[in-house]
Amino acid sequence: MESKGFIFGFVLFFLINLTTAQRTPTISYISQEQIKDIGGTVELKCSVQYAQDYPVIWMKVDRNKVTEPLPISTGSSLIIRDSRFAIRYDTASSTYTLLVKDIQETDAGYYRCQVIIGINNKISAEVDLQVRRPPVISDNSTRSLVVSEGQPVQLECFAGGHPTPRISWRRENNAILPTGGSIYRGSILKIPQITKEDRGTYYCVAENGVGKGTRRNIAVEVEFAPVITVPKPRLGQALQYDMDLECHVEAYPPPAIVWIKEDTQQVLTNNQHYSISHFATADEFTDTTIRVITIEKRQYGSYICRAANKLGTSEKTVELFESIIPVCPPACGQTRPSDAPVVQMSKITLLVVQLLLGTVISRFFQR
Repeated sequence: MESKGFIFGFVLFFLINLTTAQRTPTISYISQEQIKDIGGTVELKCSVQYAQDYPVIWMKVDRNKVTEPLPISTGSSLIIRDSRFAIRYDTASSTYTLLVKDIQETDAGYYRCQVIIGINNKISAEVDLQVRRPPVISDNSTRSLVVSEGQPVQLECFAGGHPTPRISWRRENNAILPTGGSIYRGSILKIPQITKEDRGTYYCVAENGVGKGTRRNIAVEVEFAPVITVPKPRLGQALQYDMDLECHVEAYPPPAIVWIKEDTQQVLTNNQHYSISHFATADEFTDTTIRVITIEKRQYGSYICRAANKLGTSEKTVELFESIIPVCPPACGQTRPSDAPVVQMSKITLLVVQLLLGTVISRFFQR
């Protein structure tokens, strides 16, 4: 009876061990998706069962499948020589822990825990390591633009980073965008028909919650035909005095500006009768002035301010007429030859008044 029990026990022990030996290795646990900052540390865990006699390998898999997987460790030993990596094995839980320190952007990707059972028999599980990266605006984004008024315009801004950056558009000084409002969200800003008022600096802003975000300034220059404004279309001045005629020109590219006497159609130049000056306040703005020097009768009349660039020509007229009383400025301090005796007489009269006033005051105090 005892021999039968011994035989039964031996057979049972043999069957149990045979069953155990035939069990297929399995991966019972793999870490979930990991999201880390650059410079941080991550632990990737892989628990395996019934794999004591099989190689367990950690490898890095290229997210885009461009390169072959890179083996990192086998069992509890590292394959690659990189001080940032370490491998630990816990016998109690049969867990292989891959440690990555000082995480770099290039560390992002899939990490595969693989048990090799045979040449064509493998089991594996993967964990995705995502590395948070601040936004970087791509080189294929718009840098600057020069267009003619009326043309359609498309400003493009693309950015890399993780998570995917959000793109928004603004204008300098929070000016209203051509699309309306002070902010537009999206990678492409479309302006169906640009106007000269749309020119200026546009800001492409990329943000994803990592760092402070980044910004690119995009200069948009709009070419347009000259637009002329005249602050004073009619001006009067007395004979023999100077007078300034002005006009403001807005244009891009900067225009050629001339002054013309309307009745003679003569283009005026600097001489003893006229002095012309141009002052550019910005690329698009020019103030121009013609000074009519010591006005003669023949210089009264209309003067044409004309500006032209490759997109067109514009002109405005300023009329100079005769007045009796000199206008100041620019007549301040000027005297005509015929006024000299009057000025001299005025000085004598003033002296007499001062003497009489002094005598009155002196008598008053003597009393």
